[in-house]
Amino acid sequence: MFHRAYLISTAAFGLAISFGANLAQAESAQYYGRWTVSDDKPAYSSKGKSYKTIDMAPCGNDFCGVAVDDSNRCGPTLFRLLTSHPKDEEIVGHGRWGADKKKLIIGYAEPSDDKPYVYLGLGADDMDLGGREGSDPTFDARYKNVGKASCTAK
Repeated sequence: MFHRAYLISTAAFGLAISFGANLAQAESAQYYGRWTVSDDKPAYSSKGKSYKTIDMAPCGNDFCGVAVDDSNRCGPTLFRLLTSHPKDEEIVGHGRWGADKKKLIIGYAEPSDDKPYVYLGLGADDMDLGGREGSDPTFDARYKNVGKASCTAK
């Protein structure tokens, strides 16, 4: 009797985990695609150039961003984040900045008078994009969607 109950609860738990992973993937789907900085003439440091165009896509149970160069070649993986975030919440983690890792914040906005966009900021661990509490970002940009992602994380 105990063995059968254990098997049923284990199967239900596995199904719940699978459902949760699929739900998390769906909630992060608004971020998926090829995103490029929406500024007409963006200025970049050598480290910031990797963030000009990013392919964001699922990578296993995670959410990854891969640099895309001006020739549309796939570059390094810039970040790998958990996908367990609600639709309208900022995703917070860490991203590559040269050889360093910095705090990374990614958000999705759907203004009523404009096309949806993604914003991204990298900075110190106390960085705050929306307030005056923390430090200013080392890098921040607004991105427009320019198609489907074709680069995947390694």
